[in-house]
Amino acid sequence: MNNIQDHEIDYKIVGSELQYVEVELDPNEVVIAESGSFMYMREGIEMQTIFGDGSRQAQNSGVLGNLLNAGKRLLTGESLFMTAYTNVGNKKSQVAFASPYPGKIIPLDLNQFGGKIICQKDAFLCAAKGVEVGIEFQRKLGTGLFGGEGFIMQKLIGDGMAFMHAGGHVEEFQLQPGQVLKVDTGCIVGFTQGVNYDIQRIKGIRNMVFGGEGIFYAVLSGTGTVWLQTLPISRLAARIFSYAPQQGGSKEEGSILGGLGQLIGDDR
Repeated sequence: MNNIQDHEIDYKIVGSELQYVEVELDPNEVVIAESGSFMYMREGIEMQTIFGDGSRQAQNSGVLGNLLNAGKRLLTGESLFMTAYTNVGNKKSQVAFASPYPGKIIPLDLNQFGGKIICQKDAFLCAAKGVEVGIEFQRKLGTGLFGGEGFIMQKLIGDGMAFMHAGGHVEEFQLQPGQVLKVDTGCIVGFTQGVNYDIQRIKGIRNMVFGGEGIFYAVLSGTGTVWLQTLPISRLAARIFSYAPQQGGSKEEGSILGGLGQLIGDDR
């Protein structure tokens, strides 16, 4: 937990299915964001590429520490660099960031969640300066191998505002002591540090072979908050790929008509 408070930022989320978040910065306030999420900025905002996440921990760890922290980001599939947006003017100004695919943006006041959120590898969108964007290792071998997210997830640490994005609709669950939630591994967006994450094999050979839901699902227990998404990007990508043109012809809706069209088209 940071002893010095992260930058306080105001925001508004715009849109329904293809959302963006507009962050309002007071003079000298800073917001950090992943590369590629920038949408627009108003007068007085300046952008600067930084090494790592710009948090106080990164600033105090020296050159070698910065290299290690930035290198860890590669393990989550993110860039070595992030972008800092600073209000250098003398009045309030705004900068906006957009979701990379259809879904929802989830605002998180980290101070209300014990200062830490664990999320899927590509969930982070932007945050107030001072928020640490790190990695969280799965401690159990089975969870890392079969848990959908691998051994590495992201963690957001601090006491400021951070924003996650997810695919489709997002539902928030409050787990109470003794409650268990069994979830498709890809549907997990994030959870608080009081939630335990494990995996369990689906029972029954028929379910495993013909169920179409994979062999394992995630088991969430403990006490805390869980965010689930209805459309993981991997599921969306797989569905789009199934309708993509095939080599040597095109795949059209309606298998019979599509097949006849391909036969007619191949007639020399």
